Formats: sequence, structure tokens, C-alpha cells
Amino acid sequence: MNALTTILRRVLVAVPTIAGVIVVTFVLQRALPGDPAVFYAGPSANPETVARVRSQLGLDQPVLMQFVDFISRLAHGDLGLSISSGHPVLSDLIARAPASIELTCAALLFAIVVGLPLGMLAALRPGTLVDHVCRVIVTIGAAFPTFFVALILIFVFYFQLGVAPEPLGRINEIYHTMPPTVTGFLLIDTLLTGDVETFQAAFMKLVLPTISLGLFALAPIARITRAAMLETLASDYCRTARAMGLSYSKMVFSYALRNAMLPIISILGMVFSFLLGGSVLVEQVFAWPGIGAYAVAAVMASDYAAVQGFVLLMAILYVLLNLVVDLLITAIDPRVRYEH
Repeated sequence: MNALTTILRRVLVAVPTIAGVIVVTFVLQRALPGDPAVFYAGPSANPETVARVRSQLGLDQPVLMQFVDFISRLAHGDLGLSISSGHPVLSDLIARAPASIELTCAALLFAIVVGLPLGMLAALRPGTLVDHVCRVIVTIGAAFPTFFVALILIFVFYFQLGVAPEPLGRINEIYHTMPPTVTGFLLIDTLLTGDVETFQAAFMKLVLPTISLGLFALAPIARITRAAMLETLASDYCRTARAMGLSYSKMVFSYALRNAMLPIISILGMVFSFLLGGSVLVEQVFAWPGIGAYAVAAVMASDYAAVQGFVLLMAILYVLLNLVVDLLITAIDPRVRYEH
């Protein structure tokens, strides 16, 4: 089965999932306490004003009619108007998504760079001090919530040591100018414009949120790497390769690691999805202008359109991510096939 057929099949399978997400989100949003019409009209509005606002928002219609209207607008690419920001939800998400994706990718990269070698070292030296140190690091990384780690890092590196920049947003616009938006990713845009000073400032701002969020993903990556490497190192083909005189490093990286990459890549898709969800709390702590902070504000304001748009975006990102993981697994091991 070629890659195009695999993509089409995965997209078709994902359609019912996304449809279910739309329905469940719509129903649950209407079950939340609070009236968005009251929020939008203001605390001093009289009942007549609230009723007029409710009518303008379409909230006086039956729930079924509201759902039909939502689906109709969604089919035309209209996610509605956010009552919190006053802007179209789609434009808000497009403006904020790069900040969250940049943070999530940086956290995933940090987790891979640290977790993959840790898991490999623990597998190559089982039962030794290296293995025990790896287990301690993994346990600590998984034991504490992301927001607690974020607060500890801020306290130590910003308040006590003073080596970290203030934990407020992606950049301090008093001292640095935001580069023209090309990709939306601040590090890439500063490099494209040649603004090295702003790049360094943005990078330093990204360090603490990345570590706070990356420690959450480090544990499963290191554990899966260790278990997968132990299994492949004990396999017949690795023992045969060593018996035939193949060097130890060649056997580890060409045979053991390549075969161990399948479960590692499989877990990366799930870890990335968890990081996107877990970034909500980290964004709140660091005042990061991403979609997580946007979603929290929308929930607090009973902003139906914004919350529905956020959940729909997350569902689409999750589906696309799983598609990429499937294609990567197929590329690494051509023996993997997806049957009809």
C-alpha cells in the first residue's frame, strides 16, 4: 500500500472522530454554568439588554437550531466570533497557535535529546549506577505536575539566581521589536530577518517553559527507549551480529536502535498530544500567548465559539500527528503495512 492510499484511508477514518468531537464539544459547552450573553452585555446590563444580546448571539434559538447553524458556518470555514476578544475565532487561533506549537516542539525536542540517550545508556548498562540514575531522573520528571515544576524553576532561576528573564510572554517588547510575521514562530522569524539579538532574547524566554513542559515528556520517552533497547539487544539478530564479528557500536546503532525506534516513534505521537494539552498550565504560569491561555479565558467567559474552535483545532492536530507517525513508522520499517 503506497503512502497516498495510507493518507487517504487515515483521513477517512478520522472523519467520524472529528465529527464526534464536534458534537460532544457542542453539547458539553451548553451544559457549562454561566450565560455568555450576561458576560458580553456587562455586569450592569438590564434584562432587556441581556435578552437582546442573547438574540444577537443566537442563544435564544433551540439547541438543535444552534447546532445546525454551527455546522453550516463550520462548512464555510467560519468558527464564529469570540465574545472574549471580539475577533473571529479562526483568526485568533491562527495568531496564537504558532506560540503553542513552538513551545510544544521545543519541549518535545528537549525530551528527546535528554530522554533518548538516558534510555539507551540505561539499557546498555542495566543494573548499574547509570541505570539507577536514569530511573531516578525519570521518576522525578514524572512525579511533579508541569505547573509546579514551572513555579520552582521561576523561583530558583529568576527570583533567587537572577539568570532567567522575567516569565512574561515570548519577548519583552520594551527592549526588543517583534519581527515581521513570516511563519509565526518567533525563533524562525528572527533568524529570517537576521535579528540575532531578538533571537537570543526569545530563546532565553523559551528555556524555562521548555524545561517545565519537557520534563513531563522525558519520562515516557526514556522508559520506552530503555525497554525497547533491552528487547532488541536480547534478540537473536543482535547476538548473531556480535558473534559474526560486527563491532559493538555498529550493532547498537545499526541494528538495535533502528529496530527500537518503532515503539519510540509510536509513543512520540501520544507524547506530543499530551504536551499540547499540558501546555495550558505552563502558558498560564509564564503568560505565554498561546492557544492554551486563549482556551482558559474562553472557558471562564463561557465563550462557546472560542472553546469549540480550540477543541476542533486540537482534534485536527491530533489526527494529523498520528498520520505523520504512521508514515514515519512505514518509512523506517517497510515491512509495516496497513491493511484495509
